[in-house]
Amino acid sequence: MKNTRSNNKAAQREPAEVTYREELDKLMSMDPGPMPPGWLMSPRGVEKFLLGDEKLGIERKFVADRAMVVRIIISLCTSRGCLLVGEPGTAKSWLSELLAAAISGNSTLTLQGGAISQVSQLLYSWNEALLRTEGPSRKALVPTPLLRGMMEGQLVRFEEIARCPQALQDAMLSVLSDRVVVIPELPGEDGVILAREGFNLVATSNSVDEGVHSMSAALKRRMDFEEIRPIRHLNDEIDVVLREVARANRRAGIDVALEQSVVEVLVTIFHELRNGQTLDGRSTDRLAGAALSTAEAVSVAHAASLNAWYYGGGAMTVEHMMHHVIGSALKDQPEDRRRLKHYFDTTVAPRKGEHWQQAWALRSLIH
Repeated sequence: MKNTRSNNKAAQREPAEVTYREELDKLMSMDPGPMPPGWLMSPRGVEKFLLGDEKLGIERKFVADRAMVVRIIISLCTSRGCLLVGEPGTAKSWLSELLAAAISGNSTLTLQGGAISQVSQLLYSWNEALLRTEGPSRKALVPTPLLRGMMEGQLVRFEEIARCPQALQDAMLSVLSDRVVVIPELPGEDGVILAREGFNLVATSNSVDEGVHSMSAALKRRMDFEEIRPIRHLNDEIDVVLREVARANRRAGIDVALEQSVVEVLVTIFHELRNGQTLDGRSTDRLAGAALSTAEAVSVAHAASLNAWYYGGGAMTVEHMMHHVIGSALKDQPEDRRRLKHYFDTTVAPRKGEHWQQAWALRSLIH
């Protein structure tokens, strides 16, 4: 029997320029500031889109120091690319997506460094059928997102650039320095692709990757580096997790009651184990095999919400959460089980409050 229910399935996740279309339209219509050539809004407008503006009804989408955000925006105004470096789960990719959505209105021009193994995946390839029948031509050219960004004057995202082989990284030097790509197969002007106004590159790299240490020195000189750090303040992190979990739950079509005090237990556990320090300043062991980032906390809380919806009473409890905390915290490092148990024995056990005591009562899940 043919399944007719699958024809109108919604997208699991829409790009930022679609999700925040109303906010972008509002900011562009009210933006009085000077705009860099090829941009859709001014640097101040981009900043408001990222950090929010209560008076205008613009949601805060990224938690960071304003000075750092301004540096990144100004870096993209220049002829230099910008590399966002940080630990896994610090929302580097999310920041690059927001920047591309605000600056170019298109965040889908994206390269994945780990998936690039040859120049054709970095710059261009050919439509083989047209190449055989008509020979090399602009019509037969198949541009990559990088070349499209140059031709259309848009911001290009390069995810995990350090995982791209160094020889291919060097192939980008003419793109960043001279803003040109020469295609030897095409004659005359057709063989010279000049970057249009608005083109630039925002790249990301995990600081824990070995690849970040083998980046081409020449490429490093052509990019500004900015370190993206985990959210410092616990309350800010709790707000982010609550907001993002609520959004993920809506996309999943579930209506689960999110109790802030339960989410606070989750975020506090992640915050302390990630920093190696409790909220009252005592040192604790960091887990070696888990990032325990804000993004991971969102995933855990969303999984707990799904658990509560399909197997519970529609309200997320500490028990739902703890089952998924264990799966997130304990991965491939055997010593992490001992470290997590020690954290529960020394930090969770003495804490007052109903939800903390419920978490302590479920410590047997660690064994």
